[in-house]
Amino acid sequence: MYQRILIATDGSTLSRKAVNSGIKLAELTGAQIVALSVVARYPVSYFEGGLSVPSSDVARIEKQWSESAMAVVEAVKLTAEAKGIKTRAVTMSSDLIAESIIAAAKKHKCDLIVMASHGRRGIKRLLLGSETTHVLTHSHIPVLVLR
Repeated sequence: MYQRILIATDGSTLSRKAVNSGIKLAELTGAQIVALSVVARYPVSYFEGGLSVPSSDVARIEKQWSESAMAVVEAVKLTAEAKGIKTRAVTMSSDLIAESIIAAAKKHKCDLIVMASHGRRGIKRLLLGSETTHVLTHSHIPVLVLR
């Protein structure tokens, strides 16, 4: 059925549910897993009078975020490999989260993307949008969304 499943995760509680379901699906289908976490870059203000953060601090913060993301996908890898599932742990740095998920799925020749819904409701959902919705509407690869 599926040969390679990309599981997008940010380490959140909702995301961990999607990870667990993705691992179960891979176990049932014999698929390999690509565990992905996309790390946003540190926001930089270009407005006059905005607080500026020294570049050394930005680099340190982004490094911490990257290390945290790598720990998340490595944990997915350990869990999946303990069940005999071949897994690759991948992180990417980009402000374009949804596009990065789609690009990674194409690059690693995945035939399914598994991810969590964003968990927002009402006006926040309308105003803030969703990376999940963006992946759903722009991906040519099937997407399984879990809540």
